[in-house]
Amino acid sequence: MTVVVARPVPQRRSATQRHALVATSHMRLMMLMMLFAAAVILVIGRLAMLGLLSGGEAEARVATLAARGDIVDRNGAPLARTIDAWTIAVHPRKIIGDKMEIASRLAALMPDRGDQAWFYGQLTRPVSFVYLQRRASPALVEQVNAIGEPALVFARETQRLYPQSTMASHALGFLSTDGHGMSGMERVLDERLLDPTKAGQPVALSLDTRVQAALESELGRAMGTFSARGAGGIVLDVSTGEVIAMVSLPTFNPNRVGMAGAEELRNITTQSVFELGSTFKPITMATAMDTGVVTSFARRFDATHPLKVGGYTIHDERGDPKRWLNMAETLIYSSNIATARVADEVGPQRMLAMFRKLGFDTKPDIELREKGRPLLPTYWARTTTMTTAYGHGIAVTPLHLASAYAALVNGGVWRPATLLKVAPGHAPVGRRVISEQTSARMRQMLRLIVMRGTGRKGDAPGYRVGGKTGTAEAAVAGGYDRSRNVATFAAAFPMDQPRYVVLAMLDSPLGTKETSGWKTAAWNAAPVVGRTISRVGAMLGVVPDANRDIDVSDILPTLWQDPSRTQPTGQ
Repeated sequence: MTVVVARPVPQRRSATQRHALVATSHMRLMMLMMLFAAAVILVIGRLAMLGLLSGGEAEARVATLAARGDIVDRNGAPLARTIDAWTIAVHPRKIIGDKMEIASRLAALMPDRGDQAWFYGQLTRPVSFVYLQRRASPALVEQVNAIGEPALVFARETQRLYPQSTMASHALGFLSTDGHGMSGMERVLDERLLDPTKAGQPVALSLDTRVQAALESELGRAMGTFSARGAGGIVLDVSTGEVIAMVSLPTFNPNRVGMAGAEELRNITTQSVFELGSTFKPITMATAMDTGVVTSFARRFDATHPLKVGGYTIHDERGDPKRWLNMAETLIYSSNIATARVADEVGPQRMLAMFRKLGFDTKPDIELREKGRPLLPTYWARTTTMTTAYGHGIAVTPLHLASAYAALVNGGVWRPATLLKVAPGHAPVGRRVISEQTSARMRQMLRLIVMRGTGRKGDAPGYRVGGKTGTAEAAVAGGYDRSRNVATFAAAFPMDQPRYVVLAMLDSPLGTKETSGWKTAAWNAAPVVGRTISRVGAMLGVVPDANRDIDVSDILPTLWQDPSRTQPTGQ
């Protein structure tokens, strides 16, 4: 039997209902389209904003560099300039040619950047963009473009150029990627160099590139000869405090600062503190005379045997005269014993007062931010006074010592050092630390050290050099490293009318066959100063004169004549 199921008959919608449904569908579709459009607009807007911001930042960086003023030396020679340059880059993922062949051709055009393997490594990096060369010349860009690889791209951008390469790099400093000074005078002068109202007005430093080059050359030569860890040097105008040359080795190239390590970036002359040994002895003698502790220049001090103070014994070098020494002889023979006896009479209060007058209790007074703090004793026992008198137990920067020597010879006035050129008649007033009479005596004694004592190898014929050597064991955590020393020669010239201080320091030099194994300052640091003065003295306006010298006739009769001593032992 067949069962028939009855289905309900659908009711027909009215025309009004159909129109309502169509309208609702249209409304929903329009809303979806509007939401989609809004999302698209939001994405496009965001991309555009990012593009504008990144473009703005890039333009701001270029504008910053483009507006940065030049730095020149005291004679107008360029030290830092902002130039237009080309950049060569590549999109590794878009290369269509043979990467090995392209790498070979790039290596031939840019051998200083790397060999074929290095370029191949850059072309195969899993990134979208790689710089191959910054500051490229138009000629190099043309040659690279001739390779014909579309993935190689070129852009013109503004760059900071240091045309003297590594010369005076620590004094100059370098820039960050956004065009602001990160160290050196670039950092100090950042606001001034970016001032649009002073565009086109270069800033003149106190440096003289000719003197800088000579001192760098001589220090670099000595550093290599004696296998030293580092070296530092300064030429300082004794009347103005202007730094004519500032050398720190090892150095770095500010054009490629990313390749430098912490050791290269450190400024030895202003950041590193050292015990500078016997170079402190003239300061002790000046203090004794200026404070009236020693009133007779001919007064002698016992150096016949080692000096024992408590559990401490002070010795002199082997070969030094075992006799009573006057002030000049104490410096000529660099006697620790006699110097300690003088300091013992001066006392801790007067010694500390002199060190503070010379700025040994604060960071060096110069514009640079890269400055080290001296290590001044906090407790002054009797032995502290004695040992600091010959440069042990107190650590300062080479610049501290250079400024102190300027005051010793210029009439007794200490002035802050500066890396900015000083206009005639605008030298800082400074502060008096010793009398003119004491300064005159110091000039005589410093000259005698070079004429007859440990500084003989630091002389420069005709320039009347005076100075003092200093050799101290390198201070390390918990004591001293007896296998290492710091060798320093601080000098001034011409001593009859001092114009400049010249200081050279070697960190951990070794003895050589030529020096018979000696590694003291008389054999390594002193010759650096002598050769430098011979090279630059005339450039600085000092005319060599073999028939002219400072008058030491009143001191010579008081000196012990020792014809057997023909070579300095070198403290």
